[in-house]
Amino acid sequence: MTTTTHTAPASTNITTSGSRLPVYFISHGGGPWPWMPEMHDYYAQLAASLADMPRQIGRTPRAILMVSAHWEADTFTVQSTPQPGMIYDYGGFPAHTYQVHYRSPGSPELAGRVAGLLAQAGIAVQQDAQRGYDHGMFSPMAAIYPEAHVPVVQLSLRRGLDPAEHLALGRALAALRDEDVLIIGSGLSYHNLRAFGPQARVPSKAFDDWLAETMLQLDSASRSQRLLDWEDAPAARIAHPREEHLLPLMVAVGAAEGDRAVRVYHEDNFMGGLAVSSYRLDAA
Repeated sequence: MTTTTHTAPASTNITTSGSRLPVYFISHGGGPWPWMPEMHDYYAQLAASLADMPRQIGRTPRAILMVSAHWEADTFTVQSTPQPGMIYDYGGFPAHTYQVHYRSPGSPELAGRVAGLLAQAGIAVQQDAQRGYDHGMFSPMAAIYPEAHVPVVQLSLRRGLDPAEHLALGRALAALRDEDVLIIGSGLSYHNLRAFGPQARVPSKAFDDWLAETMLQLDSASRSQRLLDWEDAPAARIAHPREEHLLPLMVAVGAAEGDRAVRVYHEDNFMGGLAVSSYRLDAA
């Protein structure tokens, strides 16, 4: 991996759209599901919700910044290659799923802008010119923009998984919404691979109900504080034995901290028993 530390100030030569984009936290599903026809019935509702995002947005963004649960680094790191390759970060799937490609371009310009915003906020950041797309990016993007025509840049989580750091990360990125960049946090509202199916029905619903109340009923300050204290939620450590799939939500909320949230996807029987959800935050 090639990395460079960025300390330059944020660039100012970015074209603004005049209309602030929303921010999403999406549940991205498991592995390479869009390329597995046998899984399509299980994923029908999730796929439909992802495919509806372009209609909700109302225009094609200039680029997408994706924070995926499947990339962690010691320092927040932004992908800066102009044409990312593929990282098949899953196991036990059919052979053809290790040949799939999502061929959207990257954007070194956006990577530089992200690095500049973080440096300006006092957040240490690096750029990685070799990092490819992981399945937290390419699986949902295959449903959102199947033509792969929108540039996508990934941004890592930071090891240690401190909720406050990731909320602050989102705050530092908020200006991108006025620059026609769509910010997506890609994780899962429930992620416990040892407790799937019917055995997860009760704990996943308990956590999902808490998350819905937090996202939909609280004022923005209370919402942020409650997310920082997420381990106090019902069934929190059953829903997330390790919180990497929840941290993209912190980034999304930080980038839209004063905005209302709407739940754009929900089902109570995903994969035979899970309650799962996705959210959009915007100023409307």
